[in-house]
Amino acid sequence: MRVDLLSGRLAILVGAIGVTVMGPAPIAAAEPASPMPPLQVPVDMADGLQRATVVLDSYSYTPHHLIVRAGKPVELLLTSITSITPHNFVLKDEAAGLSIERDVRAGKTVTVQFTPTKPGTYSFYCDKKLLFLPSHRDKGMEGTLEVR
Repeated sequence: MRVDLLSGRLAILVGAIGVTVMGPAPIAAAEPASPMPPLQVPVDMADGLQRATVVLDSYSYTPHHLIVRAGKPVELLLTSITSITPHNFVLKDEAAGLSIERDVRAGKTVTVQFTPTKPGTYSFYCDKKLLFLPSHRDKGMEGTLEVR
């Protein structure tokens, strides 16, 4: 009987040491959220503008994929929700009528207007960086403008 009691205590002690050293069993990671679908930017019937708000956060744009019509003016409200980090919005392809580079200070909103002239897919991005660190674009702050 003494041997059974001793071996039971030993098993508990070994188990406790294992949990302490190894940590608790990992919990399965949640499935990653599905990516946000592209935003078909609506046309305002009152003024004919294709208008959308784009939120600039820590190394991301939301929405990150916009779909607009060629030949119709676009107005984007760029809103930074960061508290310290400044960002910008760069969209350049002069053959398509796209030449935008706007700074957006932390916590501020700016408006950009342009009229894309050529259907295609164009990247917009933030090229800000701190000294020798990678740019915000290198950290994933990039999106897509699809012109149809």
